[in-house]
Amino acid sequence: MGHRLTKIYTRTGDAGQTKLGNGQRISKSDIRIHAIGEIDETNTALGLLLAEVLPADVRMILTDVQHDLFYLGGEVCIPGTCMITAQHVERLEEVIDHYNAGLEPLKDFILPGGSRAGALAHHARTVCRRTERVLVALEQEESVNDGARQYLNRLSDLLFVLARVLNRAAGCEDVLWEKERQPGTG
Repeated sequence: MGHRLTKIYTRTGDAGQTKLGNGQRISKSDIRIHAIGEIDETNTALGLLLAEVLPADVRMILTDVQHDLFYLGGEVCIPGTCMITAQHVERLEEVIDHYNAGLEPLKDFILPGGSRAGALAHHARTVCRRTERVLVALEQEESVNDGARQYLNRLSDLLFVLARVLNRAAGCEDVLWEKERQPGTG
């Protein structure tokens, strides 16, 4: 890291422009900046989840993911850079398979909720899905690394599985969607 942040505000963005990692200045409303912000929000949602009491193995996985997301943000910040690879995606798939193997198969949809940690994992999953959609929108304008998009897709799957794992660890059942329940009947 070549520079240390000693001054937090620079005033260089006051006119609505910001600088990418390659030095290029673009509008803060650019889809690339939107994608970077969504990646940051996904990482922040994981930070909220990590503020909970979690099993050590889940904490380690989520911390690794936070680091990956920082690299992903860097990748999007420097057009043409590829930091998230097929190995990152495969690692998430292995973790998903490991945790999903210990869960009861789902017969119905589940609602976000259960324990506080489970609900936070569901929230992080929805933020991650939104991040993926914004990355796909960026991809419609410019080339995006396939691994980055695939990583976010798998991450949302992992967060779904971890929500179930965390609910089970807290002694909570999955909140099942009641398809027979009529809207507005409470």
